[in-house]
Amino acid sequence: MRLTRLDVLDLRAPTSRTLAGSDAVHGDPDYSAAYVILESDAGLAGHGLTFTIGRGTEVVCAAVRALAPQLLGRELEEITFDFGAFHRRLTNESQLRWLGPEKGVIHLATAALVNALWDLWAKRESKPVWKLVADLAPEQIVRLVDWRYLTDALTPDEALDRLRARAPGRAAREAELREGGYPAYVTSAGWLGYPEPKVRRLCQEALAEGWTRFKTKVGIDVASDQRRCQVMREEIGERCELMADANQVWDVPQAITWTRELAAFRLRWIEEPTSPDDVLGHAAIRRAVAPVGVATGEHCANKVLFKQLFQAGAIDYCQVDACRLGGLNEVLAVLLLADKFGVPVCPHAGGLGLCEYVQHISLLDYIVVSGSLEGRFTEYAAHLHEHFVDPIRVRGGRYLVPEAPGYSAEMRPESRAALEFPGGLEWRRG
Repeated sequence: MRLTRLDVLDLRAPTSRTLAGSDAVHGDPDYSAAYVILESDAGLAGHGLTFTIGRGTEVVCAAVRALAPQLLGRELEEITFDFGAFHRRLTNESQLRWLGPEKGVIHLATAALVNALWDLWAKRESKPVWKLVADLAPEQIVRLVDWRYLTDALTPDEALDRLRARAPGRAAREAELREGGYPAYVTSAGWLGYPEPKVRRLCQEALAEGWTRFKTKVGIDVASDQRRCQVMREEIGERCELMADANQVWDVPQAITWTRELAAFRLRWIEEPTSPDDVLGHAAIRRAVAPVGVATGEHCANKVLFKQLFQAGAIDYCQVDACRLGGLNEVLAVLLLADKFGVPVCPHAGGLGLCEYVQHISLLDYIVVSGSLEGRFTEYAAHLHEHFVDPIRVRGGRYLVPEAPGYSAEMRPESRAALEFPGGLEWRRG
């Protein structure tokens, strides 16, 4: 199966008009994607995307086009046979790596391409991506990862031993998830742009649907945040979990002071309390605000930053993102690191296509890597799933296991046509 053609589309949904996705830093997000279609000479196509929030998507699309020659003309089997080595070549092209390396726009573009390759490989094998990986031998999984820069924290041999130890229980854990689904929490009741009556109504509706874990956005001012947490607690009660997300708005002393003001609402975690690059800042916050946990990862650019967060004891929850990292191969590296350091993985989702992706990540974490559900639940936001060929399914506050071949992020042709950004200003005014 040879890779013959690549198209990239700039897709944008005007969610800023409804304030969906709004937080203390991103007040007007338009859920968007640089969307890749990777065609083959066998008639199958892989679909991949990188999530963005509007302006700048065109820059990611340009980066995708710059990387595309490294894929086109190659055979899929040549790539997947030693996927870790290919991932290193893709992220270390001698001139393009200067734009990162392994961070920023060039890494977002890498994710779209790598995830399209996974989608194509899984379709060829007639399996969903989570099942494709879950059926691989531990030795094959280790070969998916580029281990450079990681071996001071975790070696390939150590990862292999850990995967082998968990392998006998894979079938039982898979059967458990097929029967009961994977635990999740809901974010879409707590956007900052929503007025209080709407927050109350959305909480009530979510409770009626079986949700028991909720997240709210914070970071405007202490009094407003206390009121938002109070409203959420009034609606969801004391038995449900409540998390708060500051979206990087504070510096370190602010984060400590502010989180302490919100501790009375029994937060499980404070998410993105400061700059995503500040490893030592996260460690200081974590020490100061316990028993409130610290969560981050949505904007962690690469596996090295996660390695340092784990080594420094800086976070309680790892919120790995399917597109901020360079695709599933790098995500797997972070899952293996998180398991080594005993940090639960609670992937970041929401946006356009992220929920579709991260359901696979959580299944792999439990079935293949960690073998544990302790402290683990995946983010869910109720937006834009109708645009996907194989949209997520949730029931009773849990993700149901995806069964269709691929990585679940293929969008309907009519949705791609409707959301394609024409450029200029008319779309913003319309």
